[in-house]
Amino acid sequence: MVDVSSKSGSSLETLRSKGYFRGFDRMGDSELLALVLGRIGFCSSASLAHELVERYGSLEEVGSAGLEDLMDFRGIGRAGALRIKASFEIGRRSMISCREKELKRVRSPEDVAWLMIPEMKGLDREHFKVLLLDTRNGILKIVTAAIGSLNAALVHPREIFKAAVMASAAGIIIVHNHPTGNPEPSREDKELTERFNRCGDLMGIDLVDHIIVGNDSFVSLRERGLFDI
Repeated sequence: MVDVSSKSGSSLETLRSKGYFRGFDRMGDSELLALVLGRIGFCSSASLAHELVERYGSLEEVGSAGLEDLMDFRGIGRAGALRIKASFEIGRRSMISCREKELKRVRSPEDVAWLMIPEMKGLDREHFKVLLLDTRNGILKIVTAAIGSLNAALVHPREIFKAAVMASAAGIIIVHNHPTGNPEPSREDKELTERFNRCGDLMGIDLVDHIIVGNDSFVSLRERGLFDI
């Protein structure tokens, strides 16, 4: 009789050695995923990882898969699914942190999109975030002003400007996501922007832009000319 668990363990040790001696940057997507899965019962982590990447089409799509979907995948189970989701979340947070440190000053809507898309794409609810800026458009802080329901976000100007006043911000950039993945502004988005702009004028806090994030795309309402420059 062949000891399946022994063969699986041997394959896993080979991958660990490869990562140790050659570097993880030289490993394939399935190999890295197999290391995250570790030992899983009598199944081969390498074969399971390969099947996962094949089914979802890419490592990114594996990370975007729902927890329940991963748990139902043959051989993964609850522990394996949790390890996968945790590892992708660590990577996401690390990337966001690095980008926040790298982006010292906002120069364009593209800068904001580069910073915020990794954090906001794929969210199943509308999140309103506010970038608090100094007089040179340097980022003082990023705060979450509101989180909506599955199909709407109820946000009031006081939530948007409260943090700005407390931080003595000279300007703000509002960023919110569309869970549908389509960043085109709705009528409500346009009305909210006009309302925020009027409030900013009254308070002496410049509304630099309002940016809507889709999946990997965005729309700048400033560039659309939806409020006065």
